[in-house]
Amino acid sequence: MHGVVGKPPDAAANAAAISKIMLLMLVAMTGVAPISLYMLVPALPVLATTFGGDISVAQMTVSLYMVGIACSQLIMGPLSDKFGRRPVLLAGLALMVAASVGCSLAQTLPQLIAARFLQALGGATGMVVSRAIIRDLYSRDRISSMLSLVIAVMMMAQMLSALVGGLLETAFGWRAIFYFITAASLSVAVLIALALPETRRKRSASSSFRHDVGSLIRNRAFIGYMLCQVLASQIIFMFAGGGPYIVVTQMGRTTAEYGAWFATTGFAYLIGNVCCVRFAPRQSLERLIWFGLALQFAGALLNLIFSITGTNQAPLWLFGTQMIVMVANAFVMNNAAAGAISVRPEAAGTASGAMGFLQQGIGALVSQFGAYLGGHSTTTLPLTAAIFALSIACASTMFFIVPRRTVSEELMKKAEEEESGML
Repeated sequence: MHGVVGKPPDAAANAAAISKIMLLMLVAMTGVAPISLYMLVPALPVLATTFGGDISVAQMTVSLYMVGIACSQLIMGPLSDKFGRRPVLLAGLALMVAASVGCSLAQTLPQLIAARFLQALGGATGMVVSRAIIRDLYSRDRISSMLSLVIAVMMMAQMLSALVGGLLETAFGWRAIFYFITAASLSVAVLIALALPETRRKRSASSSFRHDVGSLIRNRAFIGYMLCQVLASQIIFMFAGGGPYIVVTQMGRTTAEYGAWFATTGFAYLIGNVCCVRFAPRQSLERLIWFGLALQFAGALLNLIFSITGTNQAPLWLFGTQMIVMVANAFVMNNAAAGAISVRPEAAGTASGAMGFLQQGIGALVSQFGAYLGGHSTTTLPLTAAIFALSIACASTMFFIVPRRTVSEELMKKAEEEESGML
C-alpha cells in the first residue's frame, strides 16, 4: 500500500505480482455483469424470432437485467459490510453461474427474462464490492486512480463484448453466449475463491445497517459527493437515450454511422480514465473534481451554443463537443465516487451500493427522457440544454453541499489514521 521502496528485490517482485493479481480480480469482478449485458444485445432479433415474440419483449432481457444490476447494488453493498466482501462476492458469483446455466436451458422467453434478472442480481455484486475493496485497500488519495484504472481496463473488454456475442451467435447459436458467460463467471468465482483475501475493515460492536445508513444520510460530504457522482453519470444516460434519434431521425444518418460516432464518446471516456490514473496520485481529490466539473461545464456550454446556432446538426460537431464532456465526466465520476466511499470507510459497501442503485435506477428514467427529447424535437437544442442543466446541477452539489474544510482536512486525516491502524 505504501509502495515497495526499501524492500529487497524478491519482496518488491512479490508485491508487484500481488498487485497485478488484485487488479485482475478487480477488473474481472467489476466487468462480469456489464460485459454479460452487452454480449446478448446482438442476439435480440434472433431471440424474438426463436421464441415467436415481439422485439420489445426480447428487449426485456436487457431492461430487466439493468433493473437487476440496480437492485443488486442496493442489497449486496450493505451485506458486504456486515458479512465481509469475500463471502458476499462468492455468493453473488455462484448465483450468476446458476442463473447463466438457467439462461442456456430456457425454453420460453419469460424463463429467459427471469434467469437474466437473477444473472444480473448475482453478477452485479462484483460492481459494488469492487469499490468497497478498493476503499479497504488503498488510501483516500489513491482510490480515484485505482477506480479509473479498473474502469479503463474493463472498458476495453466491454467494447469488444458485443462483437464477441455477435460472433458466438452467428457461429454456434444464441445459447453459446450463455455457455461462454457461464464459463467466464465460473472462472472469476474460482479466481476469487483462490486468491482474494477478506479486506473488510474491523467493525465496532455498535455498527449495524441502520447505524451505517443513518450516519451516511446525516453526512453532508457523503450526500454531496454521491449526488455529484450520480448527476454526472446521468449525462451519459441522457446522451445515450437521445443520441440515436438525433443522428438517425434528425440528421438522416444510418444506425451503423451512429454506432461509429457513439463509439467516440466511449473512447473519450476511456481517455479520461487513463488521464485520471496519471494525475490522481499527484493532485488532491477535490482539485480533480473541480477540474472535471469546469471542463464538463465548458463542453456542455459549447454544445449548447452550437445547438442555438444550428452548427451541431452534423455529427462531427455534436459528438466532438460531447467527447470533451466525456473526458471530464471520468474525472468527476471517479473522484466523486472516491470521496463518497471514503466518508465512512467501514460502511464503504453501503455507500457504494446506494450510489450504484441511484445511478442505475435514475439512469433508466433519464435515458427514457433523453429518448423523448431526441425523438420529439427537430433540433439538438432540447437534449444539449438538458445536458447543460445536469452539468450545472452537478457542480452545484459540490459548491453548496460538500463542506470544503471538512473533506479536505479532517476526513482525509481521519481516513489516513484508520488506514495506518490497519497496517
